[in-house]
Amino acid sequence: MAANNRRMSGKKGAQVGSGGQRRRGLEGKGPTPPAEMRKGHAKQRAAQAKARRAQGRTTQRRGGRSASELVVGRNPVVEALRGGVPASTLYVQQFIDNDERVREALQLAADRGGINLMEAPRPELDRMTNGLNHQGLVLQVPPYEYAHPEDLVAAAHDEGEDPLIVALDGVTDPRNLGAVVRSVSAFGGHGVLVPERRAAGMTAGAWKTSAGTAARTPVARATNLTRALEAYKKAGVLVVGLAADGEAELGDVEALDGPVVFVVGSEGKGLSRLVGETCDVRVRIPMPGGAESLNAGVAAGIVLYEAARRRS
Repeated sequence: MAANNRRMSGKKGAQVGSGGQRRRGLEGKGPTPPAEMRKGHAKQRAAQAKARRAQGRTTQRRGGRSASELVVGRNPVVEALRGGVPASTLYVQQFIDNDERVREALQLAADRGGINLMEAPRPELDRMTNGLNHQGLVLQVPPYEYAHPEDLVAAAHDEGEDPLIVALDGVTDPRNLGAVVRSVSAFGGHGVLVPERRAAGMTAGAWKTSAGTAARTPVARATNLTRALEAYKKAGVLVVGLAADGEAELGDVEALDGPVVFVVGSEGKGLSRLVGETCDVRVRIPMPGGAESLNAGVAAGIVLYEAARRRS
């Protein structure tokens, strides 16, 4: 009976040890990490956003790279190869009809050297071009390596010359960009500056229009064109905007023989408001014939000629 009473008693016997868990629990987890290191904390998210912005600035300082581009179709591919457009790979459709344009494309790629020749089935080319009419020929243009805006001024100083630069504001036609690059090269300029967004880039069309001069004339890309122009001003470069209603005529500006950047706007809209306000002076090109405006390539050629004439 006593044994049964002991079994039914509410008294607990010896307890199994906790293995040190209670002691470790009392020890705590060490000092609280700073907010920037705590997952999900607002300060950590802010720190990560700041790091991403800094990484973006580092990429911009190095100039940045554009995306690779595909030139599609027999005539465009042949014209790009004739024009010296940089290329990494020429894709040729299997069992393609070997006409004159295909033979010329293969010959141009072989003569230039450094271009990979790849044979691919039609479905693969359809996939690459998103169903465009490639006619069995696709040319891959490698990404363009943009300079940084400061590099254009530095290159001029390295040559012991005053900077001569053209900046484009709102010019979206790659052929106009190529024409400006060609004019800058012809008149001894040191490069072209374009905005990163809403502007023409160095596509195959720009390369072709530049007639090969893009290989020796750098194109820089700015995240913010206004800030880049302000930096040029701080470096002692005169910022001259071209505008139909400019307060001075081109011939009346005496400082064109010194460091200068010409800012050319789009043919329809001209200079944007902020860019126009950033310019040291806005000049107009006299046009006795009565034309309202000139395209960017022609306008740049005229002002570059005037600057080169005064420097000679």
